[in-house]
Amino acid sequence: MNTKNYILVCLALMLSFSMFPQQGKQKRADTLFNKFSFVKAANLYRELVQDNYNRNYATRKLADSYAFLRDPRNASRYYKSVVKQKDVPVEYYYKYAQALRGMKKYDESQIWLQRYKDSGGVLNTNDFSKDLNFITSVFGAKQQYFLDRVRFNSKYSDFGAFEHDDKVYFASSRDEGVAVKRLYGWNEEPFLDLYVTEAGSKKNVDYTAKVKGDVNSIYHDGPATITKDGKTMYFSRNNFKDNIELKDKKGLTNMKIYRATKVDSLWTNIEDLSINGDEFSTQHAALNTDDTKLYFTSDRPGTLGGSDIWTVDIASDGSLSNIQNLGNIVNSESAEGFPFINNEGVLFFSSDGQTGLGMLDIFATIKGEDDESIVDVINLGVPVNSNKDDFAFTMNENGITGYFASNRQGGRGSDDIYAYHREPVLHVEGVVTDAINMNPVAGAKITLYDDKGNEVAYMETDENGYYQINIDRNNDYKIVASQNKYIEDYREFTSKNIQTELITITGNLLLNPVQDVVKLAELNTNNLDYESNLIGEDSTSVKNAQLKPIYFDFEKYNIRKEYALELDKIVKLMTDDYPEMVIRIEAHTDSRGTFEYNDNLSTNRAKSTYNYLISKGVNASSISEYKGYGERRLINDCADGVSCNEKQHQLNRRTQFIVEKME
Repeated sequence: MNTKNYILVCLALMLSFSMFPQQGKQKRADTLFNKFSFVKAANLYRELVQDNYNRNYATRKLADSYAFLRDPRNASRYYKSVVKQKDVPVEYYYKYAQALRGMKKYDESQIWLQRYKDSGGVLNTNDFSKDLNFITSVFGAKQQYFLDRVRFNSKYSDFGAFEHDDKVYFASSRDEGVAVKRLYGWNEEPFLDLYVTEAGSKKNVDYTAKVKGDVNSIYHDGPATITKDGKTMYFSRNNFKDNIELKDKKGLTNMKIYRATKVDSLWTNIEDLSINGDEFSTQHAALNTDDTKLYFTSDRPGTLGGSDIWTVDIASDGSLSNIQNLGNIVNSESAEGFPFINNEGVLFFSSDGQTGLGMLDIFATIKGEDDESIVDVINLGVPVNSNKDDFAFTMNENGITGYFASNRQGGRGSDDIYAYHREPVLHVEGVVTDAINMNPVAGAKITLYDDKGNEVAYMETDENGYYQINIDRNNDYKIVASQNKYIEDYREFTSKNIQTELITITGNLLLNPVQDVVKLAELNTNNLDYESNLIGEDSTSVKNAQLKPIYFDFEKYNIRKEYALELDKIVKLMTDDYPEMVIRIEAHTDSRGTFEYNDNLSTNRAKSTYNYLISKGVNASSISEYKGYGERRLINDCADGVSCNEKQHQLNRRTQFIVEKME
């Protein structure tokens, strides 16, 4: 990390979140929590607790919010209630112990650590002895980042990697493949240059991969950042003139940020920025989401510690104005640096002054009520951070993958680039629909259960029938929709073995009215005696009548013999038992094939079902409509691009019958 220690002053991390308008208080609270907007999330969860709405769930999330806000007093207060809940996950014993430690209640903390261990929790060897900041421990308890292999590291210093237009740019002191190397006296490694290679490339990266143009000099160059349009680069470089390093009053050569423009394929027109100075360093350029603000590291006058994170506005003509220090919540009496802002406006930085796991750690900031002020910083935890220097964090446009650098053990060089992917928050969402008129059902109660039948959470659908609930990965669940005027419906689903990039599991639900109009038969139900389930409180109602599934072969629409028997039951029902009954027929396909093909196929399935019923004596006027819906109403997650077996696809090749009138 020696090269980095000279080129930067330290490190930085910050995170900012904007609240997106949401429907429903719990949904808004969950969204804010997922975006690390813990101040606003805590306020909403507190209201839910006061209103006694989904109290257990809200209390857990409220306690977690205070933990992330580094408020052990309030966190321990609510965790104390959480650990008394029935079937509470054992991880909350651990969280409560960490909150108690933050209150310096060490003896009580160890009691709950022991209870966590006795309940099956796995403790690290230092959990009883190492006095880490409790918020870091809680945040790191659930791993969100996972490391991936990087093939372009060298035996020298490599860091500052970021992707732009499917290429990876990074700074390196490798200078491999040249006959003469100029060594930097600090660590006897070559000076840094900027390199570029194809993202995902397995080829060796040598001097031929240096960024073309005038950005690389005989001294240190890098790291860098590029505007969204790919036309402008901001990069760090030693302060020199006419190939001679310029020294400050202390005899040190400082860093400056320069700007280059891309002409054809070359980076040229190098410009010394107005924010630079000979008596202080300015480096580690980062841009906000619309390229109107430059974040950077500097030890200029007004710096609180060794180096701070600063910002400056970029006008449309490229001029810079309004230099601001980010303040003492981000900047400490030590050193901060390497800012980065992702597509959601989250600012990451590195610091050795904030409480962390080792020397330089990577952090993120939490914004306050006004979405502008910064109220705290949060440690990204392991494996991003280690007991060594961790810095230069970036995130790709997908919000899932990215890079950072570290000099931790196990690397190839003095500083190495590490790739990561993160597990985004997963949720189940869907729309509850009236099975007769297909209108959304507002105010339906949605209850989520785990695989042991324990209630995990509940909420009500909004005016569009929509719901969304956060869930954990690698679990089995059951989601139930209910409303006074309807028969409840449910779906069982799993979050096991799903792609990391997947953030949504769809669970649409159909509710059948209790009176007058109900769903008669659906293909994904068990075989029931239809007559024993007929009749509600009056003779005009059919309640919970269900028949054995009617399936079709792949790409076929003929009625299979074994399912003709089930259609014969419907014939008897409509000709003998309820001759005034009117139904409609809806047919569906699986997701394989084009939309147009599946629309035609489902229409043929609906027509073949209609023709069969008519041929057996059902009056044509008793069938109001027969219609195919193609692959638009899948009953599971087997959409295009999802790997499913034949049995799962079979469930979608179905026909259902909707009762519109009894007499």
